Amino acid sequence: MVKRKKTSIIFAKNYCHFTTLIVIIFANCVLANWWLLGLQGYPSGPPSLGTTGSAIALQRQNCDDLPYLNQKQRHLCNLNGGILHTIGTGAKYGIEECQHQFRMSRWNCTTYYNASSVFGGIISVRSRESAYVHAITSAGIAYTITRACSRGELNECSCDSKPRSRKGKNKGWQWGGCSEDISFGENFSRDFVDSSEDPDSPIGLMNLHNNEAGRRIIRSKMQRVCKCHGMSGSCNSRVCWRKLPAFRDVGDVLSARYEGAVLVKMVDKKKKRMKKLRAAGKDIKQPNRTELVFLEDSPDYCERNETLGILGTKGRLCNQGSPGLDGCSLLCCGRGYQTRIRDVEEKCRCRFEWCCKVVCELCKEKKEEFICN
Repeated sequence: MVKRKKTSIIFAKNYCHFTTLIVIIFANCVLANWWLLGLQGYPSGPPSLGTTGSAIALQRQNCDDLPYLNQKQRHLCNLNGGILHTIGTGAKYGIEECQHQFRMSRWNCTTYYNASSVFGGIISVRSRESAYVHAITSAGIAYTITRACSRGELNECSCDSKPRSRKGKNKGWQWGGCSEDISFGENFSRDFVDSSEDPDSPIGLMNLHNNEAGRRIIRSKMQRVCKCHGMSGSCNSRVCWRKLPAFRDVGDVLSARYEGAVLVKMVDKKKKRMKKLRAAGKDIKQPNRTELVFLEDSPDYCERNETLGILGTKGRLCNQGSPGLDGCSLLCCGRGYQTRIRDVEEKCRCRFEWCCKVVCELCKEKKEEFICN
């Protein structure tokens, strides 16, 4: 027992001395968290129906040996032989969606392998970027757990039976099929992700609010899909069920919420012995549960900041003709840009040959690229 504890301490310390995609040194080393599952990998897929007891025991050993999970997260991880894979996939979904949404922004959701903080030190800044990270990764866990339930990959859940007890709003269709159980996914994400937050601190309240906002966006985007039944292709009746949206839709909505994020402050209601977040000014609308909130302004992403893990925008490709965030004027922060001419080879003069392939030639052409100073 002492040996395992000592090994865990050594392993945790190794996360404070890491080699990343780009080597950076943080002012304070913070113990890594569950986001690492989205970068480092996890057991390769859920177990088959014939999973043996020894395989499940190995899965549980993996959960117990992850020092960046807290006690409650390890317990939830041990519930099912395939759940670690599902959690890792959810973390990966969140990270990749963040990088897609911010790919042409000054902060492009940079991540660092084996780092004490997967997103660098910007998570320690209670900004709208941190708000988005928490919302999208919390949503990622709820999303993949819900999907795994409907696919029969987890023993603790399956399809949502509640819609079947309700009547269809219109004549000609009825609830049936396998509705995806978003309630189970939300509850698991709430138990797993929120367990590391302190509800009595400003940053804890902020993260809890944004985690919940990410989950609620999925519920708001759930779709009703139907299938026709009848003789000879007729649609005498339709059976409908609830289905998850594309995760890109969730990322798009949260990206809009990021733009409209609300500045808040913590207030202590001593009579009720409660701490809550309130809009920072009287002229600011109180945020609802699907809006993102932040406590302080964002740092400067224009210049390199090794303490926070900010790479700056020097050397980034920009879009010369764009007036948006990806344009050279905004992305390069007014420092100007250089034009580079590059020889590239691209497929051209493609033709179809019987049967059945497309044959293309390789054409050389010059391509202009614009790089921030």
